[in-house]
Amino acid sequence: MTSNNMIYLASTLDTKGEEIVYIKKLLAEKNLSCKIVDLSTQPHAFNHLADVSASLIASFHPEGSGAVFCGDRGKAIVAMAKAFELFLSKQNDIGAILGLGGSGGTALITPAMQSLAIGIPKLMVSTMASGDISGYIGASDIAMMYSVTDIAGINVISRKILSNAANFIAGSILFKKQEVVEDKPAIGLTMFGVTTPCVQSVSAQLHDQYDCLIFHATGSGGKAMEKLADSHLLHGVLDITTTEVCDYLFGGVLACDDNRFDAIARSQIPYIGSCGALDMVNFASPDTIPEKYQNRLFYPHNPQVTLMRTTPEENQQMANWIANKLNQCQGYVTFIIPEEGFSALDIKGGAFWSPDANKAFIEEFEKTYMVTEKRRLIKVPYHINSPQFCDLIINEFKKIMK
Repeated sequence: MTSNNMIYLASTLDTKGEEIVYIKKLLAEKNLSCKIVDLSTQPHAFNHLADVSASLIASFHPEGSGAVFCGDRGKAIVAMAKAFELFLSKQNDIGAILGLGGSGGTALITPAMQSLAIGIPKLMVSTMASGDISGYIGASDIAMMYSVTDIAGINVISRKILSNAANFIAGSILFKKQEVVEDKPAIGLTMFGVTTPCVQSVSAQLHDQYDCLIFHATGSGGKAMEKLADSHLLHGVLDITTTEVCDYLFGGVLACDDNRFDAIARSQIPYIGSCGALDMVNFASPDTIPEKYQNRLFYPHNPQVTLMRTTPEENQQMANWIANKLNQCQGYVTFIIPEEGFSALDIKGGAFWSPDANKAFIEEFEKTYMVTEKRRLIKVPYHINSPQFCDLIINEFKKIMK
């Protein structure tokens, strides 16, 4: 096997030893190399089954093994998850990873999986895979397989599930093709329905030079784009639609988290940002809207999506938050503000047209954003979906890409 074709089998051997050994046996029959990684947080009698011991993993925790073997199950799982993530970051032979766990094991293993680069095969066999799995997957490409029964021994059901899991991860190694090197560098663009004309126009005009990857600004979309930036799989970002910040700050359903824009700062990737859909917060059906917002301006996008217009005060808060984030970036950053509206609804005569709200954003952003030689701010008298704004985005992007 080549140096990066090792399959890591991660589980807690104190409760899942028999099952993980069974998977390793199936993979060995295919002449595949595996390492069993023990993530147990309490002593047990199955240490001999592990290729990588729990004590070794725990030693990677910043506070040492004592933070893991603390006697408190909840704290121990959180600490072991951190230690496992740091352990994986130091390995250079990972071809694929398979995890096996119940609720605790899934919470322990998947954060480390999320930290791995996009494209490394990741399979989590879990009792939790039939519910809401968004927290386990994050912005990563983790595949989840429901265990059907509890993972508690080899039986007529678990044998079928574990065999399928072994074949899944084996296929990811055995049928892995050498990547074809793309001539065009990849760039990330963020889009929402109300910024589609702008993003589609920009993408069409850049298509010949760049591989344009469009991310739907639904919370997970921004996270996925920034994960690719962190993984050095993007050459630039056109973050035209930053609406996830609205939902994060004001309780919407398509929210980013406090880490939004941090990957831009870490990677120093060339970045163009704008105000796409900062005029709206997303909620589900009208009966789900919090009581405190009942007297606000709403737009029914469809029966399951209700949009709420952001106020001047909220725009001021968003401007401050975004500007402070971008102030941490040392790479080339240009933020472009379309003064004539931030979305298809925020236009003269439109449902969300509010010059006062946009003015509040602009004034606070100008006050907070620190302009430098590399960090620029441009205000233009255009609407975000106008041809003039699209042309400006393209011209400015080409400048920073040079």
